[in-house]
Amino acid sequence: MTSSTPKLRDGITPAPQSPAEIRAERRRIIESIRALRRFLDKRRAFELADRRRLNREARDRSRAEAAHAEELSHIKEKQAQQERSLTQDLDSLDGKREQQETRALAVLRREFIERRLRNTPLTVSELNGFGTGLIRDLAAQGISTAADFTRVTWDRAPNGKGGNVLYIHRTDGHRVHINGIGQHRSGPLMEWRQAALTRAEARAPRTLPPDERHRISEIIKAERARLRKELSKASLTAEDARTQATQRHTETLELLATTEHEAARLAAERRAEFDAMAEQLLALQSELSAHVDRHGDAGRRIRRAQRRALRPIPALPAIPSPRAPVGLAKKSDSTPAPAVRASLAWLLPIFYFGFTTVVGVGELGSNTASPGLMITSRLLALATTAELLRLWIPRRRRQTQDPMPSGTGWQATGMFLALAAAGMFADEKSDVFGAACVVSVLAALLLLAGTGLRIRPPDPVQPSRQGRTS
Repeated sequence: MTSSTPKLRDGITPAPQSPAEIRAERRRIIESIRALRRFLDKRRAFELADRRRLNREARDRSRAEAAHAEELSHIKEKQAQQERSLTQDLDSLDGKREQQETRALAVLRREFIERRLRNTPLTVSELNGFGTGLIRDLAAQGISTAADFTRVTWDRAPNGKGGNVLYIHRTDGHRVHINGIGQHRSGPLMEWRQAALTRAEARAPRTLPPDERHRISEIIKAERARLRKELSKASLTAEDARTQATQRHTETLELLATTEHEAARLAAERRAEFDAMAEQLLALQSELSAHVDRHGDAGRRIRRAQRRALRPIPALPAIPSPRAPVGLAKKSDSTPAPAVRASLAWLLPIFYFGFTTVVGVGELGSNTASPGLMITSRLLALATTAELLRLWIPRRRRQTQDPMPSGTGWQATGMFLALAAAGMFADEKSDVFGAACVVSVLAALLLLAGTGLRIRPPDPVQPSRQGRTS
């Protein structure tokens, strides 16, 4: 803000000619200082919002890194699982080859035996006790070769009368009963079939033909080539997936960086505005001091506003950030100390003074305190509890975390000793008057020391700028 008072060529402002003009000029300077102070009061809220922004950006970056790491881990796990499965399939190919050869040989032997059994017909000359009529009856029931039946069993007759009869089980699963074939003829029938089966098994091939073995080898070879191709393809697929994941991660980080750069630029501009306002405020304070030195007191009504205007700029508490701002942030000469929350140990004195608010002092057991002590002790304990809670709760929050003010512990200890001394004075049965006096004196000293530390003025934030007013 610039003064409307005319200046000479050498830049020296002419002195006002009347007390009214002096007061008007001083009020103008004071109002300008008030306006600047109102704007500067918003700086703390701005710094808190900017710190929340930095916390949010750091959280978004950590989430992006965690998501990228998780995706890479998933790709690696999937690749390892696929490669492990393919390797197991490759290792099992030799056993698979033997199994296929064994199955092919079993099929070849079974087909040979079935073919030999079908070529062994039922004849009268081969079966003792079987005539032409029984052979014809068996053929009528579909049993004409050794391959047409498997076994014989005894069961109830088809009409349920006459007891058990002999059943011949055909190869297709049905069973038939032939009149005239009973226990005496079933033995020769099964012995004939078993002999035919034994001859067929003895003549069946015991090794695979070369062409069948070659065919199985070609199948295993093709399967091995396919598995090796899939194994090499699994590595390429995983590498492509990692490349795409890295590309997406890079794009996410670039987007975050762009947003952070823009937010940091706006924050730097806003912070520069506050710095410029602070410079203007210091200049106006220097002008006001010079005006007071040149013209003296301007009246009782303006004196109090003048003192308030000349107050030093309030110290802005250090608000640490989780990381340095991106891009446009200025490098400081010293690294700010990390924020420290108020300790949870302060809950002990808070609970004690809260308990004292309820029970008072000097009232336990058979002691009876005076009404004045009962009321006073409860009020002091209540006030101490409220003050500690007022100081401790905001300093536990993440946005406003800070250690307890200097001297608070001394004051709490002094109040504890004061209440203890009051209880000792109220105790009529014990001779502790001397000790109560010592404790009360110590409590007074601690309260005075703590109060002195609490009211000690804070160090200025910008001593170099404030020094310009001198």
